[in-house]
Amino acid sequence: MNVPILDEAGELFSRYDLLISDVWGVVHDGVLALDPACAALTRFRQGGGAVVLLSNAPGPSEQVAGVIDGKRVPRTAWDRLVTSGDVTKALIAESDARKIYHIGEKADRAVFKGLDVELVGEDEAELVVATELNDYRREVPEDYRPLLTRLAARKLPFICGNPDLVVHVGHDLLPCAGALATLYEELGGIVAWAGKPHRPAYDLALAAAREARGGREIDPEKVLVIGDAVRTDLAGARMMGFDSLFVAGGIHREETIVGGKVDPAGIARVLAGQPAIPVAAMAALA
Repeated sequence: MNVPILDEAGELFSRYDLLISDVWGVVHDGVLALDPACAALTRFRQGGGAVVLLSNAPGPSEQVAGVIDGKRVPRTAWDRLVTSGDVTKALIAESDARKIYHIGEKADRAVFKGLDVELVGEDEAELVVATELNDYRREVPEDYRPLLTRLAARKLPFICGNPDLVVHVGHDLLPCAGALATLYEELGGIVAWAGKPHRPAYDLALAAAREARGGREIDPEKVLVIGDAVRTDLAGARMMGFDSLFVAGGIHREETIVGGKVDPAGIARVLAGQPAIPVAAMAALA
């Protein structure tokens, strides 16, 4: 496997009209913006391209935009933002359930705003929505096995509002709701995944891109997906028939970065057996 390793993405970007970029691990590290990445996206937009940020963050886009602002990601770096929270709201609205058991932080409850639902205890629930762990800095997914066993035994549908398994917060690697959803499926439960790598998230991203481009249609061959996760970003790009750029210094950095540089052997190991192969890889977007 010979994936080209790039120091700069400008020449690659020139092939595309639309960039669909991951957020956490690409444009910020969970604490502050990654300035070279933001500058690269800004320059692409200045050249006439469109940028849609596609995040598995569980909050609705209007809330997540404020979070991104707080991390000093400039608005010049993106045209539109689509989140797993947006997909979650759509899935809840399409369901018949009105009594919801929520797993996640209180701040995530913005996803229920404007919906005709009631948050209840597990015994009354008709639907489970997991946006995060209740305290992902102190808990691990296995702590939830007894609860998820009870919910799965009742055959309650489960919406995963963040399909990521883990996320870097600075130097810490912390669990996400995707780990709970994976355990729920192992226990026999049925999960609706509200985010990458599943099609509803990309359909919303493409609709946002068309809006940003004045209604013009998008040529799939002119779309590049940028991300740091093989399981979500690269797999989602392949599913949609889009090219992808792998940011190796994100969640796979322990496997792919040696001495601050991309290790081709590490890239090969991470991608071994994967159907989704990126057109190039970088340590960090620049």
